[in-house]
Amino acid sequence: MAQSHQKKEEDRAFSFIRINERPRKPRSRGITEIRGPYYTPMGRRYLEDIFETMGDYVDALKFAGGSFSLMPRRAVKDLLDLCHLHNVVVSTGGFIEYVLTQGPQAVDRYIAECKELEFDIVEISSGFISIPTDDLLRLVEKVQKAGLKAKPEVGIQFGAGGATASAELEAEGTRDPEWAIRQAKRFVEAGAYQIMIESEGITENIPVWRTDVVAKIVNALGLEKPMFEAADPEVFAWYIKNYGPDVNLFVDHSQIVQLESLRSGIWGTKSLWGRVVTYQPKAA
Repeated sequence: MAQSHQKKEEDRAFSFIRINERPRKPRSRGITEIRGPYYTPMGRRYLEDIFETMGDYVDALKFAGGSFSLMPRRAVKDLLDLCHLHNVVVSTGGFIEYVLTQGPQAVDRYIAECKELEFDIVEISSGFISIPTDDLLRLVEKVQKAGLKAKPEVGIQFGAGGATASAELEAEGTRDPEWAIRQAKRFVEAGAYQIMIESEGITENIPVWRTDVVAKIVNALGLEKPMFEAADPEVFAWYIKNYGPDVNLFVDHSQIVQLESLRSGIWGTKSLWGRVVTYQPKAA
């Protein structure tokens, strides 16, 4: 392992400059998940550029808005194969709630197709629908029986996702954070791989951030299981400042360099510059 780490350091440009040491992939903390095709298309050549320059820092790629259902099957498989080549796992993103509206048979076919295409993670989202927690737990079980990792989504804002306007979300109101935490605990007990924490109502589309909700989630679940949506530089900077470089974050693929600059401690805003450090003494 020491030789492998030394090789990685030698491969890095300006390797004499110290940066915060990060666990090697596959990591269980400090995971960075990047958004795939959604706001912009993403093909194999574009993704190759990302991996050739920043691949060491990308742990997962997440499709968004069911974008894979609009793409040629071969293009989807090419993206998944490229991710696996670079030790990056692939998530469906929150699309199953749309599939749920088409009935149980569609759900079975969806999970089977995810398995066939070699997705790693099926996100189980429910931002736009009302569904009992027990039903979501059945979906967790079904995904895991298929040999895939289940990643339920929890949040406090009904109608989250899909770039809904702030006024519409405000009119919907928010859920009790304790309810969301109890739900997340049940998912963890059922063996869920991770818990996706939806940002709406916490740090997105809200006049004052609900940092108290983040604190309650971390106190209840720790840092390894939750993944916080933080697709805004001010938001992911706040997470790094308050919870350190080991917090799991979901950002847009265009933000991977900026986020890793903060995790590694080499750059940052006035309140972060030079203040993000790790301590990993060498073995005697």
